[in-house]
Amino acid sequence: MDNRLSFIVNALEEKKAEGVQVFDMKDSGYFVDYVVVATTMGERHGLSLLDFLKTELKKNGEHILNIESSSEWIVIDLADILIHLLTPEFRVKYNLEEFLQKETKTNKAERHGR
Repeated sequence: MDNRLSFIVNALEEKKAEGVQVFDMKDSGYFVDYVVVATTMGERHGLSLLDFLKTELKKNGEHILNIESSSEWIVIDLADILIHLLTPEFRVKYNLEEFLQKETKTNKAERHGR
C-alpha cells in the first residue's frame, strides 16, 4: 500500500497540487483504508490533475471505480483509497482533515468500548 500512496502523492506534488495529506483510515471502520486530500489551484488545475492521475494510475495498474466532480472538487474512488482534489475555498469550507481525524478517533474509541 505504501508504494501506491507514495505514487499518488508524488504524482500530485509533481503537478503542483498543494497541501497533500494522507489519512490512514484502516483501523477506524471508515469505508476506505486511505484518504488523500489535496488542494488545486482552481477548476482547470483540478481537471488537469484528474486527467494526469487517470493516465498515470492506469499505467500503474490501478482501476478507478468512480469519479465525482464539480467545478470546485473532484473525488476519485479506487475502492480502498479516495482521492479528494479541492479548490482552496472548498478545502477550507469542508475541512475534511478535521472530519477525518474525528472519524478516526471516534471509531477507534467505539471499538474499544469508550
